[in-house]
Amino acid sequence: MKCLGKHRGRAAAFLPLCWLFLKILQPGHSHLYNNCYAGDKVIRFIPKTEEEVYALKKISHQLKVDLWQPSSISYVSEGTVTDVHIPQNGSRALLAFLQEANIQYKILIEDLQKTLEKGSNLQTQRNRRSLSGYNYEVYHSLEEIQNWMHHLNKTHSDLIHMFSIGRSYEGRSLFILKLGRRSRLKRAVWIDCGIHAREWIGPAFCQWFVKEALLTHKSDPAMRKMLNHLYFYIMPVFNVDGYHFSWTNDRFWRKTRSRNSRFRCRGVDANRNWKVKWCDEGASMHPCDDTYCGPFPESEPEVKAVANFLRKHRKHIRAYLSFHAYAQMLLYPYSYKYATIPNFSCVESAAYKAVNALQSVYGVRYRYGPASTTLYVSSGSSMDWAYKNGIPYAFAFELRDTGHFGFLLPEMLIKPTCTETMLAVKNITMHLLKKCP
Repeated sequence: MKCLGKHRGRAAAFLPLCWLFLKILQPGHSHLYNNCYAGDKVIRFIPKTEEEVYALKKISHQLKVDLWQPSSISYVSEGTVTDVHIPQNGSRALLAFLQEANIQYKILIEDLQKTLEKGSNLQTQRNRRSLSGYNYEVYHSLEEIQNWMHHLNKTHSDLIHMFSIGRSYEGRSLFILKLGRRSRLKRAVWIDCGIHAREWIGPAFCQWFVKEALLTHKSDPAMRKMLNHLYFYIMPVFNVDGYHFSWTNDRFWRKTRSRNSRFRCRGVDANRNWKVKWCDEGASMHPCDDTYCGPFPESEPEVKAVANFLRKHRKHIRAYLSFHAYAQMLLYPYSYKYATIPNFSCVESAAYKAVNALQSVYGVRYRYGPASTTLYVSSGSSMDWAYKNGIPYAFAFELRDTGHFGFLLPEMLIKPTCTETMLAVKNITMHLLKKCP
């Protein structure tokens, strides 16, 4: 059965009928979302004039597109690379409009359902080949990730301590791994992944980082130094409810899963919900928008729990790293305004070295710079909040790719993506040990 109202937006506030069927077909995502995305396309266009911008914004609102990048239609201006996921019944109208208006476009994904199925078939094969151990080169469900965390807590108690900092809106535990050799008064690095549910490569990297630390700390002097001198607080899945939902119901869900008393639309953008210029430019006040800032700052229990933890430990936490997708960027504050941070030279130097280290592996290029000028202005972000609350090194990674696969980065690219990102993170961490006060 075709999904009704599967695409988020003001007209899709009700529960899609296909989701009712998905409840029967769980667990996992073997049901492939009940064929919900058959015939859907992902289309890229880059408006060249103000007239094209206006026309594209208008048609996007009319057709209720699911915007992949940028995160809000308000960000679209002349020269903005714009990727939209459009349902089958709207793609003909959009393509006809683009051709009529003589606006250049490129179809990035011809059939979203087929692309999903390719990835699923590959995952099934890979899992069969790796039943003897945990496979870091496939995407894992929330349950698998949390079981993995419990396992490491038991088997690597000398380096890992697992604990919960609270519960999500739907009651799931918010687990953290504390990684490092036990010592008093150590500085720390916070790493979170999966603040946006559909960005699966983020949680895959968090798991990869832990794996590499455990495997190489005896043979790699840099990793040994990192674990001897620092604690790493790692949150593999920040948005646990949304991530679970992206496996069971809607692969392209972004927000949390909290309910709104006045609207049927669910969820808040967990990266617009922080108390730093909350709900200003780059955030929406409408609950049906993907960049909805929430009813008030820290309204989301997930954000509140992390903010409380960071506040409690901010004297020791010297770096905050958050992993997103997609764009291939390394961003630092400010995101909410066009201004230079006081320790710009030190942070910029760390970013420059990190992207160079990353590029040295496979030649993949990352842009780097202040988020407001490198990506776009957005208020209420975790990175800005961390920086404003005394954490001197705050970064947000936008991992692979630049749109060819978008949120459906194939599992065969997990290893190269994580391998190169690992070098960047190690570079930032070593910079921290040498330079940070």
